[in-house]
Amino acid sequence: MAHKLPALPFSYDALEPYIDAATMELHHDKHHAAYVDNLNKVLEPYPHLAERPLEDVLSHLDHVPETIRTAVRSFGGGHANHQLFWETLAPNEFRPPRGAIAAAIARDFDSFERFQSLFSGAATTHFGSGWVFLVVRPSTGRLEIVPLPNQDSVLGRGTPPLLACDVWEHAYYLKYANRRPEYLAAWWNVVAWDVVDERLRDVVAGT
Repeated sequence: MAHKLPALPFSYDALEPYIDAATMELHHDKHHAAYVDNLNKVLEPYPHLAERPLEDVLSHLDHVPETIRTAVRSFGGGHANHQLFWETLAPNEFRPPRGAIAAAIARDFDSFERFQSLFSGAATTHFGSGWVFLVVRPSTGRLEIVPLPNQDSVLGRGTPPLLACDVWEHAYYLKYANRRPEYLAAWWNVVAWDVVDERLRDVVAGT
């Protein structure tokens, strides 16, 4: 199989009480796994695409045959988005950003509190299923908040993602039901800001 489901970097219950173990298991083992399986099935007749890095495929969807383009956009985006989601979560964080990411947030959003408010507002008001990303605009180096529907990826827009929040109902419904703002308030407690800072440093360094 060209693409594989990555293991979670922590146990299912590691993010308790903010994200519950049952949600983590279902989210990772069923939802994310389904995106990986379906992506592999779609790409199986196209080994030249299956062997390319997913980021490269999503960044050049116009090179994907039209007959499978929507499926690759959905399944590939779902795989990429979830990988970023897991990577930027960590147990026992409880702390604001530091280093380069803290300075960039202060520069582009005036304060961390204002950034939180804008990001949470975009996630709360996002209609239906989708994601909210913090990205870097390569041409300016400035940070932007980008909400996208379904499993669309910011990689297709040429904006490297630093942070992703999943606002599909399966990310929170077992614990928070339809109370998305409560889920978002909890999610901030487990954001791995050191990882986000490292991603920003990599983008600045061109790596």
